[in-house]
Amino acid sequence: MNRKPHHFSALTILAGCMFGASAFAAAPGNDPAALAKIRDTSLQSDWAYERLADLTDLIGPRLSGSPGAAAAVTQVADAMRKLGATVTLQPAKVPHWVRGAETAELVEYAGRPAGLSQRVVLTALGGSGATPAAGLTAQVIVVHDFDELKARAAEVKGRIVLFDVAFDQQMANGGHAGQAYGQGVQYRGMGTRLAAQMGAVGALVRSVGGADYRLPHTGASGLQDGARIPAAAVSAEDSMLMARLARRGPLSMHLTLTPQTLPDADSFNVIADLPGTDKADEIVIVSGHLDSWDLATGANDDATGVVSAMAVIDTLKKLNFRPRRTIRVIAWMNEENGGRGGQAYLDANQAVTEKHFAAIENDEGSGRVFGMRTSVPVGSMNHFAALRAALLPMGAGALQRTDVLGTGDLHGLEATGVPSFSPLIDESTYFNYHHTAADTFDKVKPEDLRRHVAVMATTTWYLANMEQPIGRAIVPAETTRR
Repeated sequence: MNRKPHHFSALTILAGCMFGASAFAAAPGNDPAALAKIRDTSLQSDWAYERLADLTDLIGPRLSGSPGAAAAVTQVADAMRKLGATVTLQPAKVPHWVRGAETAELVEYAGRPAGLSQRVVLTALGGSGATPAAGLTAQVIVVHDFDELKARAAEVKGRIVLFDVAFDQQMANGGHAGQAYGQGVQYRGMGTRLAAQMGAVGALVRSVGGADYRLPHTGASGLQDGARIPAAAVSAEDSMLMARLARRGPLSMHLTLTPQTLPDADSFNVIADLPGTDKADEIVIVSGHLDSWDLATGANDDATGVVSAMAVIDTLKKLNFRPRRTIRVIAWMNEENGGRGGQAYLDANQAVTEKHFAAIENDEGSGRVFGMRTSVPVGSMNHFAALRAALLPMGAGALQRTDVLGTGDLHGLEATGVPSFSPLIDESTYFNYHHTAADTFDKVKPEDLRRHVAVMATTTWYLANMEQPIGRAIVPAETTRR
């Protein structure tokens, strides 16, 4: 049976709450000593690192609709119940796409010695269609931007289109990794869809990421029902090889991709509440997404975000602190290939978005954190001096404002006016591992994860205890990053 998402309000969750008032000391508010205790307690704990090992090593990949995703829901819910949080599983119907065989080889090109072919390292993109079981053979045309695709439109039908667009690692090294990713990922989304519309029998994209160690980077394609052609990401090295060979003359590939798009599956957001005291009907969200791609264990994307959000309640429990506003930890489902969890929450809470005081999402890897980014109104920036002072001793006192954060799961709430926050992280190496088989537990440094928890916990507490309103976000979010 297709159940509708439940509506959650801070008032309904108070009933049966395991956090009795007697379990907590009087709320100390946002005085410097309290903020310092939260910061220092977080920096001294490996609770989040232990939960990261549980999520990645014991479960592994967590693509929406998979047994791993279902196990992750149970594991995170159980961990939050052990902390005494009020846990609710919010239903969401999610896409269920399953990877199959994925092989490719270059079978014809100018100067090819007789009897030889060359293997191409690639991986199917989420939502890809399938080739016949025995594969297909077609000529490859290589383009480097949308203008070139348009100029060569007459060549597309019946062929495989390769978008050979390099990830700008220099831009990433300069602190603009998100922009570098955005420049490349449009070809994985809009590019694959355009190729299908123009009659291509397959679409390939150069992997959107750094560290050219012949690793393909998967991700969601822009393909839609009715036009799901086979689509894959190829390693940077293989993309460059094909571009060179195509300059010599005609190039043909034998491609085999056999993924399946199954009926939507039942899944859940995990919601864990620490109810507030005198402002319990107001909500501060702190979150990360629970699903991951299927090539690895999603340690950076986004197990670190989930466990650092979970650790906010662990930290406050250690200190016996209870906030004025309700703190709501959310482990979102299906950020990667559909955004259904974020949409289910927004649908269920449309009538009470004004009760959401602020929301935090951590989904940009486990690199060193230097502070926070936010979409609070310009006039509210001066309300955060005490928070910045508390984070400054750990080198995380930066607070950067932008009109729209547009994070993967919170962009809908932000568009209704909920101010959003996201940790300001060094992402210079994040896209080395992003959506690859290398996104594993060993890539996360425990000291960096402790810093994530410290910034998340201190900021969440600060928001939950602010005296003055911070106003509503003004500019609707139009873009997300997946």
